[in-house]
Amino acid sequence: MGNEKIKVAISHGDINGIGYEVIFKALSDPAMQEICTPVIYGSSKIAAYHRKALNLPAITLNSVKDGGEAHFRRVNIVNCVDEEVRVELGKATETGGMAAFMALEKAVDDLRKGLVDVLVTAPINKKVIQSEQFSFPGHTEYLADKLGGTPLMLLVSDLLRVGVVTGHIPVKDISKTISKELILQKL
Repeated sequence: MGNEKIKVAISHGDINGIGYEVIFKALSDPAMQEICTPVIYGSSKIAAYHRKALNLPAITLNSVKDGGEAHFRRVNIVNCVDEEVRVELGKATETGGMAAFMALEKAVDDLRKGLVDVLVTAPINKKVIQSEQFSFPGHTEYLADKLGGTPLMLLVSDLLRVGVVTGHIPVKDISKTISKELILQKL
C-alpha cells in the first residue's frame, strides 16, 4: 500500500485521562501504520510525559502543523496545546478540559478542510471540557453541530460492535426516548 492510506485524526482527549495510554498502545501495533496514517492532535510534550510516567511503548512522533503535512510512513502529531501545560494524572482539571477542547477543535477543523479522512476521539471529561466554546453533552453532539449530519456513536471491539441510538442521556430516560423512528434514523 502506498501513500493512499487514510489519514486518521486522533484527538488526545483529557490530558489527565487514559487518552495517550490508549493511543500509544494502539499505535505500537505495526499493523496500524500499515492500514492508516495516524495524526495525533495534542502535544508532543504531554505525549512524552505520559509515555515516561506510564512506561508506554516508545513511538517517534513526526511534528506537523496540520493533517495535510502528515507523512504516510510516520506517526504524526499536530501540537495544539501550550507546551507548558501541567498534567495531573487522574484529576479533573480545567486545564485538562481546555487541552481536550483545543485538540478536538483543531482535528475537526482539519477534517472539515479535508486534510484528514476520519476522526477518532480519545475520552474527555464531560464536566471540565464545558466552556463557552463547548456546551455539549459529549463529542457526538459537538461533531453533529460542527459537521452537520446525523451522528452515530460507535463502540467497537473484536467481539462486539455497538451503535448507540439515544446518545448521552441517563439510563432511566432511555425507554421514553427510544423509538422506531430514532432506530431507523441511526441505521
